[in-house]
Parts: sequence; structure tokens; C-alpha cells
Amino acid sequence: MMLRRNERILDNIPIGSLGIIALDGCQDMGKKVNDYLVKWRRESDHVYKDDVVFNGYERDTYLIDAQVPRFGSGEAKGIIGESVRGMDLYLMVDVCNYSLTYSLTGHINHMSPDDHFQNLKRVIAAIGGKGRRLNVIMPFLYESRQHKRSGRESLDCALALQELVRMGVDNIITFDAHDPRVQNAIPLSGFETVKPTYQFVKGLLNRYDDLQIDSDHMMAISPDEGATGRAVYLANVLNLDMGMFYKRRDYTRIVNGRNPIVAHEFLGSSVEGKDVIVLDDMISSGDSILDVAGQLKQRKARRIFAAATFGLFTNGLEKFDKAYEDGLIDAILTTNLIYQTPELLERPYYINCDMSKYIALMIDTLNHDGSISSILTPNERIQYAVQEYKMKGRKK
Repeated sequence: MMLRRNERILDNIPIGSLGIIALDGCQDMGKKVNDYLVKWRRESDHVYKDDVVFNGYERDTYLIDAQVPRFGSGEAKGIIGESVRGMDLYLMVDVCNYSLTYSLTGHINHMSPDDHFQNLKRVIAAIGGKGRRLNVIMPFLYESRQHKRSGRESLDCALALQELVRMGVDNIITFDAHDPRVQNAIPLSGFETVKPTYQFVKGLLNRYDDLQIDSDHMMAISPDEGATGRAVYLANVLNLDMGMFYKRRDYTRIVNGRNPIVAHEFLGSSVEGKDVIVLDDMISSGDSILDVAGQLKQRKARRIFAAATFGLFTNGLEKFDKAYEDGLIDAILTTNLIYQTPELLERPYYINCDMSKYIALMIDTLNHDGSISSILTPNERIQYAVQEYKMKGRKK
């Protein structure tokens, strides 16, 4: 079962006229999502399309003109350039897009996650309660790495979620939250964390034509105890074995604010001669994933595919280039949910998983007040893709 828009029943009256606000740094994704929605709604033969309650249903663009200009001092303000009264608004923000800069008393300042979050609040403030419903699509959840306390610490992610809800946000949609339990901070509000497992599977199947997807030839691996849920899910859907590493830390020392990792210990059946998919929510510096890849190679794994929702690559790509040249990793899969450098997109080992159609489907369904549970659970779509792949292999 492939996920097609025309297979869903969208008879519900829209919550309001659809509007998308793609904040600075998320405009490429916003444009792609908008293109899908314009195309779908133009093609749809909706029986009530000309009804007054469907006013503004079919438009040339759903993107709303919104800007956040800055003063010379670095301060800023949010401006909405057109009426949004009564609209069902979807605000898209990429808090990881550090490529944007602004002038701070003559100095060039790169935008941090804090700047992006502040801009989001400015635009919500500019809307001024005139929208019918506010939905925030924040793929990388702001401050999600600071999701729990160990010692006397701030709980930044919980505070940010509560702040958005207090400002009138009805739904928050994020992808692969570092720990989905942060939603406990806003138990009465809409919060969805979406996994891109289907897109990872599709990316691998499109790139390689010799994968044998069974427990004798493939394994799902979790690089640490926090990511086991992702690996267990993939292993169950594809009928694979799974293995996991856990981090042995030196609790007597603190380096860069955390206890350094001494070693990665492996739990699971043999990986010898098998292709392995290592699943995580993000690749930050990449040290962990490359250490895990090295350990798997020592255990005679065949090919190693690293799949992470967010590719931050905070220390550059050189170590990944070397790992690829040395045969340590065969492919890295990440999504286009956050900023990707042109250098990353050119790498031969990189597989880009486009999420724009997925986001457009969610927006379209939510605007009709439809259920998105089938979109959030991609089991059937993954099975279908794998069956098609196997059939193609047999035909050869």
C-alpha cells in the first residue's frame, strides 16, 4: 500500500483556509511542501470545492508573506505582510540552519537555534491571535538534547514547549524527538513525533540493487541504549535481528560538560558477513557512529549503512570521507529536514531522504481535520516497498 493523497477520504470541512509560513532558513522545504499542496488541490475533484466553507481551498500558493527584519543593534521584529484572519496556519522552522547570518553592530553573526526559536515567537506574536489554529512544524525539536535533568540543570525543551502553548500554538509536529517523553510538559496539547523509517528504507532500496533483506543477511543496530526503539522497530518491520551498543563512560572525569566515553560494548548475535543498518536520531560530531562502525568491522560486518534523521556534522565531513575511503562505512542516510551543506549533497556516500511530500500529506490531512495515524505508522508502506524490491530482483 503506497501512501497517495487521493486514497485518503478528505470529506471533512477544512479547519480554515490553509496558510504556510516558512521562516527564514526553512524556505526551501516550505516551497517544496507548497508545490505538492498546490498540485494536489488543483487535481482534486472535490465535490464541495466551490462551496463557501471551502473558500480559498485552491490557490496559486499557500505560502504567507512573513518576515523578521533586524535593526542595526541585532534586535528584530516579526511582520506578517497579508491577512491571516481565520486561517489554519502551519509555521515551519529549521532551528539548525546556521548558514543564515545577520549584522550585530557591524559584526557578522550566524543564527543559532536560539535565534530561530526567537524568530518563531516573533512571527506568532505578529499573527496576534488572528489565525484560527496555529500549528508549528519544527523538525529538529528546539533544545531536545536538554530533555532531562542530571543534577541542578535547566529543562530547556520543556520550557520551550510550554512557552509555545502559552502563545496559542495548538499542535507541535516534530521528527524523531531525542526523547519523546518531553511531551509530558504539555500533556493537554497536540504533540507528534514522526519517524522517517520508511524514507530510510526507500533510500537504501533505490541506491542498492543487491540487498538481501532477511535475518541471515542483514541486521539493525542501535549505536547506544537511547536509540534501541528505532532499531527494534526496523528489525520487527523487516524481520531482522537487532543488536545494540552501550556506552561505557568514565564517571570520574568531565570533558566538555559530560563524562567521556571509554568504549562501546556490543550486545547481540553475530554480525559476520551481514549488511548492517545503524539507526540514530542524529549524527552530531560523528565520533560515536564511526566508533560503532569500526567495532562492527572488527566483528566482520559486510556493509555498514548509517541512517540518522538529522545530519548535523558539527565537526565537518573529513572524518566521514576518510571512513568511506577506508571502507568503514558504505553509505550515510539523513533527511532534508534540516540545513544540508552543498558539500554534503555532493558526497558519493550520501543518500538524501526527501521529507517534503510526507510533510505536505500531514498538512493536507490535518487541515481537513483528518486522522494522521496511518501516516505516522509506515509499516504497510515499508512492507510494500520491500516486496516490490524483491519482485524486481526476481525478475532480473
